[in-house]
Amino acid sequence: MALITWTKEQFGTNVSTHDQEHQTIFQMLNNLHDTVAGGGDRAAIGAQLDGLIGFVAKHFQSEETNMQEFDYPGYAAHKKEHDDLVAVCLDVQKKFHAGQVELTGDTTAFVKDWLVKHIPNVDKGYGPFLNSKGVN
Repeated sequence: MALITWTKEQFGTNVSTHDQEHQTIFQMLNNLHDTVAGGGDRAAIGAQLDGLIGFVAKHFQSEETNMQEFDYPGYAAHKKEHDDLVAVCLDVQKKFHAGQVELTGDTTAFVKDWLVKHIPNVDKGYGPFLNSKGVN
């Protein structure tokens, strides 16, 4: 069973690029969660963790580029949320690869909870603004 499911009603921003990226993030998180819950080996977990973090970083850059290009008024606060999550994720990634921590269901639940709070409450705010600038 999926840890998190994307629906347009709950997570849609009406910016198609970002909605597609969010869906990919959900799929990658679900895959990582399944691998962790299924007792997958460290190499598989590490590869999925690295892939997820890399994709999230590209997604954040995509959102931030759109916000900067059109002078989105909530850019600074939005970027801070991104930067804070990236710092946590990079710390976990570093410690995982150093053998200092293991990924667990709590790890994937943390990311899920962040997404469930961030996308509806923060990302959805840029949708109408970017749409008004012709970004769909």
